[in-house]
Formats: sequence, structure tokens, C-alpha cells
Amino acid sequence: MEFACSHVVCNWGPDGEDVSEVGPDYENRALLKQQTDPLPPPLPPRRFRKPRPTSLPNPPFLTSQLSVTPLSLPPPVPPRLDLLEQDNRFKVNINVVSLGVGKLADMSQDAGLENFQSPVICGKCSAALSCLSSVWKKLWVCEFCGYENGVDESLAQVCIGQRAGVRSDDLYLPGKSEDDYQNLEDTMVVFCVDISGSMTVTTEVTTGSGSTMHISRLEGIQDALQRTLTFTLQQTPHRRVALVTFNDEVVIYGDGTRTPLTIRDWALVDYEHIWKQAVGYSVPHCIAETYQHLTQRVKELRENGATALGPATLASVALASKYPGSKVILCTDGRANIGLGDMEQAQSSSADNSYFYRELALQAVQKGVIISVMSFKGTDCRLADIGRLADVTGGRVNIVSIGTVATEIQSISEDNVLATSVTATLLAPDGVYFPYEDEHNHKLVREIGNVTKGLEITFEFAVKPDYVEFCFQRNTLPFQLQLSFKTRDQQKVTRIITEQRPVTIGSQILLGRLNMAVLGVYWAQLCAGLTVEGRVKEARRQLAAQQDLLRHISKLRPIQKEESIYGNWMETMTTICGDITTESQVLSDEAAEVVYQMKRASSISSKSTAGRQKKTIARKKPMEAM
Repeated sequence: MEFACSHVVCNWGPDGEDVSEVGPDYENRALLKQQTDPLPPPLPPRRFRKPRPTSLPNPPFLTSQLSVTPLSLPPPVPPRLDLLEQDNRFKVNINVVSLGVGKLADMSQDAGLENFQSPVICGKCSAALSCLSSVWKKLWVCEFCGYENGVDESLAQVCIGQRAGVRSDDLYLPGKSEDDYQNLEDTMVVFCVDISGSMTVTTEVTTGSGSTMHISRLEGIQDALQRTLTFTLQQTPHRRVALVTFNDEVVIYGDGTRTPLTIRDWALVDYEHIWKQAVGYSVPHCIAETYQHLTQRVKELRENGATALGPATLASVALASKYPGSKVILCTDGRANIGLGDMEQAQSSSADNSYFYRELALQAVQKGVIISVMSFKGTDCRLADIGRLADVTGGRVNIVSIGTVATEIQSISEDNVLATSVTATLLAPDGVYFPYEDEHNHKLVREIGNVTKGLEITFEFAVKPDYVEFCFQRNTLPFQLQLSFKTRDQQKVTRIITEQRPVTIGSQILLGRLNMAVLGVYWAQLCAGLTVEGRVKEARRQLAAQQDLLRHISKLRPIQKEESIYGNWMETMTTICGDITTESQVLSDEAAEVVYQMKRASSISSKSTAGRQKKTIARKKPMEAM
């Protein structure tokens, strides 16, 4: 866990104002209150100098001395900017925590951590006994909810041991049976390819010899798939690869060795039928055995017909669901216009479409399947809707050109799944809640599903007004992260991190010392999420407050290069939100790509990451009316 601020600001309110005047019970509290005034308090007066001897002549009188400060007082102290800025009441909550789930779920980096069979759990809030717990006479009063738990002293000794302090990080690995084992090579990549009539559109490209030629979108996809199959054969020859195509029907080729399965007509609107048919279609062979068959199937593809995108994606997820950690790469250039998820029929409402794609995404998460979505520049496939598939499952949303499609497909297909069935539980003391979450209590549970390298999730927390005084009496507040997941070989793991933070009031926080990496990522994820949900006014309000805080921080210290990128993210989101004028508008594909990438934002840690974000920002475009 990484916090944006070294302290918990207890008196922050949703409107940006202090919710209580309660502060730490310091003896010099009056002095602390004075420091929030426009000028710091004056220094105490110096002692008067000794009287001038009367034998010496008086100095000449100058009129300019009338406005000079008396000699008995020091010159005024220049104001401290870091204290002057504290007087502003910012509407941004700096109580933010970041969870680097990609790092925490990477077991290859955690060989030195202690392993225990199972944690001792609170009977009320499910917090785990930790280094912050105290057990007296076999009784543990939970530091998060106050519930009294009977604890065996020997278990308490094992769980607490010599780790008493402010932070602990423990792994719990239950015994594993032979039934839990899974071969790492059993995962699958399913290429779900649009072969509708619109894929005949050509683009002029320059060849290696300098000449120009026109290539259709399908030809670009075919070339990209050929390259990716060759790469997969060389790098992971035991991996399974399958092919699904769609136009006005869905064809499941699988690994290319069997007779294709075709789904058409009435079956395109039958969810259960499509799922059952695809699950029953076996893909027994790896790429080393099916390379020639698959390459031949790809060469034979021809474009025509409508776009049964919804049924094809459903079939692809079902096909991959037998192997947790598998991927579906959806390549399309147009809107779904037939079957489930149809976006063009008059009787199909936007709510119905959203429901279908949302339910399919949740089912993919349950099965450990990641969906990535790719579309072509200059097309309109309602990326704002189908991009939800990638957003929920942990995949990517990209708009590609003929020249970049091969690189993007190869990058997405590479094996970077670290864990599946991931659930994060974040616990804080009773009285703390998490804004923008469904339940405003001190326990937050987030179903993440699949985790890839670099994944970060962020949360905002605050103290309820009625609990401010109680939190100050505690002096410090505990936080605990419980991360449960399955590794790629299906080993069940629970990782528990516990630490505590001191409390303070907002006026005592030095803005120049805030962790901008945590705040920048959170702001991007929050505003992008609000925009996708249609809460554009709230996103605008947040963006204005965030940019105001950034301006004040820039007056206190130089802004680092990485931090300037976070500022660019805010400007990008401001532009996108500013272009939305009515609730009937929907994100254009270009804007949706940026927003979904913002929702998956992570800390800038390398030049390549920074470059990728800048490139994305430069591609933004305004909205379009429905």
C-alpha cells in the first residue's frame, strides 16, 4: 500500500470544507491555529537597548525615520508560502491509497516473505490478526471494529511474533492438492476477427521498397495474425491458439484441425445456446501442432455480410473459459448490427446493449478470461460500449492502423497474466468510509478478476464527521489490505499487509510533500470512471479542484517531469468532458480509447510509459452526438 499523504486528514468533507474544528490536543494549539492566518505570528519583541549616554550628541533628525520600524522591534518576517497556501480549503481529498496489485500478485518477487497456513480472522469484520493487534488473556479486541475475539495464545504468538511495529506483510499458503494443479501452458489465446463487408475498405501504405499500395483492413489483420502465430510458435510452442470469425454468422474454427462450427439465424440471439455450443467445442492441440492449419484458415478468410459482434465475443469467451488466464482479442471495424448486443436496430435500446456487454464482462471475469478490444482509425464501432469488456476484465482498448495492427496484436497476446480470481479487501477503522463506493462503511471489497503486470488500483477514504474526535483520540489509524488470488499454476494465496498512519488536520499538511504519483493516478482513474458512467458534471468539478491544487503545489516547488505528465492527463480529461454538452451524447471512439486507458492509468516509472501516455493524449478527439 502506498498513501498520497503521510498522515490521515480527519477533518476533510465532501465539499472541501473542514467538517469539524476538532484537532490534536496540543498545548500549543493556539499557535497552530494562528499559522493558518495570512501571515505568521510576529516574533516576540526584543529587549530595549540600554539608554544612550547623555554626554554623546544626539544624532541628526531625518524625516525618513518617521516611517521606520522602531529599533525595539525586528523587521517583519517574510511570509512562508507553505503556510500561506494552507489557508485555502481545497475540494480535493488527499486521503488516497494506491494498491500496486500487479506487484503484490507477482509471487516471483516474494520468496523471502514468511508463509503461514491460515490467518486468525475477526468474527465481525474479517480483519486479520497482525502486528498492530494486542492479545491479553486470550482476548483480542479488533483494532478495526472493536469486536472481542477469543484467541488461542499459541496462534497469536505465531501471527504476531516478533513483528510488532507499524507494518507487516505476510503470505498465507493453504495446502495444495493434486486436483488444483494446472499446466501453465494450458492457457489459450482466441482471435475473434471481424470479416464483415466493411473490412474491404482499403488504406494506402508504403512498402519497404518505397512504393505505395492499397491494403484492405482484412488483409492487414491476416498479415498481423500470420506474424503473431509465427511469434507464438517460436516463443511459446505449447500454448493453445484458437480462431473465431464473424459477419452475419459466427464461425468457430478452434485450433483449425476440426470441422468449423457455425452459429447463425435464431441462434445469434440465444445466449445459453451460444455458450453451450462454444464450451463443447474442443481445442485439444497446441500451436506447435496446429500452426499450419491455423495459418491456412487465416489465408482463406473473405469479407462480406453484417457484424454479429456480440454473439462472436460470447462464443470466444466460452471457448476460452475452460482455461483460466486465457485471452480473447477482439478485432473489429464497425458496430454490432445483428444478434445479441445489436447497436443499430430501432428496438434495441442503449440500456439493453450495456446490460449484455456488462453481463458478458462479468462472466469473463468469473472464468478468468481477459478481453482486449481493437478497432481501426476512422471507424465507428461504439467503443464506449464494447470497451467495457476490456475495462472490466483487465484488457486493453486500442485504435490501430494498418501499419500498427501487427505490433498491437502481438503485444496483447504475450503472456503477462500474473494471477486470476483476484479479490482485494481494504479495511480501515470503524468511522472511516470510501467515497464513490456503493457502501459507505469501513470495509471495501473489490472483485478484480485477472491481474496483469503494472496494474494499480486506487481508493479515496475519509472520516465521518461524527468520528473525527474519536480518531484524534486514537492518534493513529490502522489499515489492512487482504489480497486473495490464484497464481498461474492455481496455487491459492492470501497476502495481508497491515500498517498504521498518524492523524492530523488539513491545515497542518504541507502540500509540497504530497505523493503526486498516487494522486495523479487516482485523479485519472476517478475522472475517467465518472465520465464513462455519465457523471460528467462531477468529473468536471473534480478536474477543476485537481488543477487548482496542482497550481498551488507548483508555487511551492518545481514540478517534476513525471508530475507534469499527470497534469497533462488532467488537461486531456478536461477537454473530453468539456466537449460533452448534453446527456444524449456518447464518447467518440477516439475519446473512449483515451478514457479507458485513463481508467487503467499507472504511475509513470519509465520513459516508454511516459511516451505512450503522451502519444495517447495527442490522439484525443471530441464527442459525437448519438
